[in-house]
Formats: sequence, structure tokens, C-alpha cells
Amino acid sequence: MKNLIPVAILLLTVSVLSFGQVTVTASTSVNIVAPIGMTLVNNMNFGNVATTGSVGTVILSTAGARTAGTGVTFPATTGTVTAASFAVTGSGTFTYVITLPASDVVLTGGPTANVKVNTFVSNPSGTGALTAGAQTLLVGATLNLPASTLAGAYSNASDLAVTVNYN
Repeated sequence: MKNLIPVAILLLTVSVLSFGQVTVTASTSVNIVAPIGMTLVNNMNFGNVATTGSVGTVILSTAGARTAGTGVTFPATTGTVTAASFAVTGSGTFTYVITLPASDVVLTGGPTANVKVNTFVSNPSGTGALTAGAQTLLVGATLNLPASTLAGAYSNASDLAVTVNYN
């Protein structure tokens, strides 16, 4: 019987400890950052282009430099030549992903249908990094002219959609 009393006390202590409740607290916090923003600085413009009557291309770099492919020449009067330019703003040194149009942007208004812009490129490419909450984003592309494109002003005011989003 003497041996049973210590065993009973031990069992009672273990059962109290094993069924005891424990509460632990944690702090909760949040860091609200400025929303990412973007404003248009310059529209994309390929300038004046002359066709030779065959299928043609013009590559516009992110620096705003043009390269004539087959089927086009550049007149001495260049017109306005600019890559699209955007001011990206946000918090501190955050990074962001850049999404460029995945399909053709069709330019209309001239007498020829299907003047297309595609193969979009950006600088920075793919991912940008804000410095003190700002960065300039430049976008270039390739202009594709069908054979015998007629003279005229071609444009598209809304389909060159560029999206930025925090990583």
C-alpha cells in the first residue's frame, strides 16, 4: 500500500499536466505600401515610313531608334519617332513584373487594312525595380506593313496595354 500512494500521486500529477491548457499570444502587424502606379509619358510612334510595294517591317527599339527591314525606307523628314514611355511609381525599392501585349495591335485609319504592331519589348525587360519609388519603363515593337500599303495616317489609341504589378 505504501508503494501505491506515490504511484497514485504521480498519476494524478501526470493527468493534470497532460490535460492542462496553454495559451500563447502572438503580435499582429501589417505594412501598407503605396499602390503601384503608372502614367503615360510618350506614345509609341514609328515616324514617317515609305513602302517599296512589298511586305515591310520597321523595328523600333526601346531607345527610340528605328531599323528598316525589307520593303521600307525612311524619308529624310523622319517625323516623330518615339518608343512608348511610362513613369512607374510605387514603394521604395520594390520590384514589379511587366506584362506587354501578347497579340497584335492593329493600326487603322489609313486606306489599307491590317497594319500591325507586335513583338513588343521593354526596358527594363520582364521585371523592373523601383529606385526611391520610381522608374521609367520604355516599350518598343515591330511594325508590319502588308504589300502595297497605301499612304495614310494609321493609329490605334487604346490597344497598346502595358501592365505592371508588384512581385
